[in-house]
Amino acid sequence: MSAENITHQQRVGVLYREHRDWLLGWLRRNLSCPQRAEDLSQDTFVRLLGRNGLPELREPRALLTTVARGLLIDHFRRSDLERIYLDELARLPERVQPSPEEQALALEALRQVEQMLGHLPGKARAAFLYNRLDGLGHAEIAERLGVSVSRVRQYLAQALRQCYVAIYGEPQ
Repeated sequence: MSAENITHQQRVGVLYREHRDWLLGWLRRNLSCPQRAEDLSQDTFVRLLGRNGLPELREPRALLTTVARGLLIDHFRRSDLERIYLDELARLPERVQPSPEEQALALEALRQVEQMLGHLPGKARAAFLYNRLDGLGHAEIAERLGVSVSRVRQYLAQALRQCYVAIYGEPQ
């Protein structure tokens, strides 16, 4: 089969066969949990399968490392978010703590918010969090971010649009 006739799925299959063990070793060195390394290895190849195409690669391990590193960052963010939430719950009196089911629903909602915010540029995300969580006004946010008030308004509009898309999908 010539290189131009190979399908996207076949390219990913070749990457999987030739580099999976190497990627798994790389992930195991970066994680303390071998099962999580296995999951992220599989997620890396699933992410590649979801792409529109995969060109001929001179450095396939560089691509695999880039994709896996992004998944690692997502994993660590989720873990931090969950830890912070559970630490805050532990500070509550037992009589007002949510049930395990409510905790699971809240964690899922936090993951969805984190994922939605992850699509925003850093300053837009920061502006949104300063505004919605810390209650800061536009001028205070502008000062903290080193941007103009009008730029803060643009960041907030961008974040609110991202919220809308996350909830309702793209406007028609």
